[in-house]
Amino acid sequence: MVFKGGGRENRIYIIIAVIIIIVIILTVFFSTNILTKAIIEDNALGDSWFEDIDERNQGSQLFGLENWASFTYKNNDLNYPAYVTVTSFKLLFMMSEDDLLKKTEDTIDSASKKGIFIDTDTRITGKRDLKNGHKTTYIIYDGYDTSKQTMEEIKIIGETWNCGNSGTSIICIGVAQITDNVNNNSNINIIYWNRIIGDKDGLIYNVKCH
Repeated sequence: MVFKGGGRENRIYIIIAVIIIIVIILTVFFSTNILTKAIIEDNALGDSWFEDIDERNQGSQLFGLENWASFTYKNNDLNYPAYVTVTSFKLLFMMSEDDLLKKTEDTIDSASKKGIFIDTDTRITGKRDLKNGHKTTYIIYDGYDTSKQTMEEIKIIGETWNCGNSGTSIICIGVAQITDNVNNNSNINIIYWNRIIGDKDGLIYNVKCH
């Protein structure tokens, strides 16, 4: 007995099987590509800092295969404004430390377009361990906020690391005004700057990324 059309049916089964395999692979891939957003939790912010919800930002590209999200935290003192921005990236391939550092420096450099002067001669670099166990690389600069009627001194930090637990890359940018020339206050105020960069109770030190 001869069965006709068996070859055609086999090809259909093979095509269906291939489609099912592709769907399974894509499902697994997209499920593992969910972005874990790094944040600073309320208990680490205390009473002097808050998240500015209006500054929340997120986006994606490559059909959702690459994602990012950003949160900004500010202090309550209008005389000495300060903020920290925490940005998470989930890319097809995790960024190298060199690429992360370059992106961090580019982010800081872009601040000059917003009236921030960065004194590159004051550049300090280093590494440290955060509360979550990650080893970071940081850059610190002195600078000036020239966007105001009275120029103010500021300090800037960019700190970055890769979180293997969540498969994300993190960049934190912290800026603190340390003078109050508007009110003729000659004292240097580094209270909020220390809250940004400090260990134990420092905001960046306590970023939750996984």
